[in-house]
Amino acid sequence: MYRCARKLHHLFRSLLLLSLMTATGAHAAEKIDLIIDTDPGADDVVALLFALASPQELNIRALTTVAGNVRLDKTSRNARLAREWAGREDVPVYAGAKKPMMRTPIYAENIHGVEGLSGVAVHEPKKGLAEGNAIDYLIDTLMAAKPHSITIAMLGPQTNLALALIQEPGIVQGIKEVVIMGGAHFNGGNITPVAEFNLFADPQAAEVVLKSGVKLTYLSLDVTHKILTSDARLNKIAALNNHASKLVVDILNDYIKADMAHYGIPGGPVHDATVIAYLLKPQLFSGREVNVVVDSSEGPAFGQTIVDWHDGLRAPKNAFWVEGGDADGFFDLLVERLARLK
Repeated sequence: MYRCARKLHHLFRSLLLLSLMTATGAHAAEKIDLIIDTDPGADDVVALLFALASPQELNIRALTTVAGNVRLDKTSRNARLAREWAGREDVPVYAGAKKPMMRTPIYAENIHGVEGLSGVAVHEPKKGLAEGNAIDYLIDTLMAAKPHSITIAMLGPQTNLALALIQEPGIVQGIKEVVIMGGAHFNGGNITPVAEFNLFADPQAAEVVLKSGVKLTYLSLDVTHKILTSDARLNKIAALNNHASKLVVDILNDYIKADMAHYGIPGGPVHDATVIAYLLKPQLFSGREVNVVVDSSEGPAFGQTIVDWHDGLRAPKNAFWVEGGDADGFFDLLVERLARLK
């Protein structure tokens, strides 16, 4: 009788542990509720194809567009093109801010081409923009969301989210995390000696987001310049031989030329796509919690991210700063996802 009771006890414990493991596994496999704020741009389009090819992990609620690499009308068209190329017209696209909060607008046509997508032909997508604007969409969605449930991937200037925070600070309740492509510390800048383009394009917006208290992760030039294309990596993408892979290879072959020439490096970074890889497989990356300040004062440091990497100031840590990444792991994951598209 005693042995039977012990066996039943062990069986009950095993079943309980199994149910707990199953529950934990189910929780770990939960989709990320995601809004992608973007200014396409070549690397943005690669990032969007990457994300849109990952519906098992990413529940993409919407794409919101902002002026950045090119004007808003072109970034909005390019976001809709990426959606069309991925066969994901179910994802709405909302147009947002036409200009930065305070500074004079700047664009990166010298890098991305006048249409924002050099290397491929562009056309007007079949499906139009969603009604309404991105700032209202962010406010309405985040106010209605379950507490801390929605992740925002920011691939361009942070104007849309900053304007939404100014109009309705309460939206922080719906934000789980904001994952940003932007900034530079160890690497130096790519538009000035110290400033990265997205922060330089609207530093005041970045300040608003930094001061909001939401959980922030920065994928800066420090990491994106360690994850570079190579002939072998581009050949792996090309070998997929589908429409998406051909687009990505054509886009990247043209896009990476400027950085390769400017920096004297053997390949080019695919900046914005690192945000998607981080969301899908964060173990590919490394970094630390830091205090970050953005310089918005006129002068040579305008747009610089000042990162207290060694905690010398003992200031409150307001962001996770990604500094390292597995380049082979990144490109393997990108190839795997592009293989899912047509």
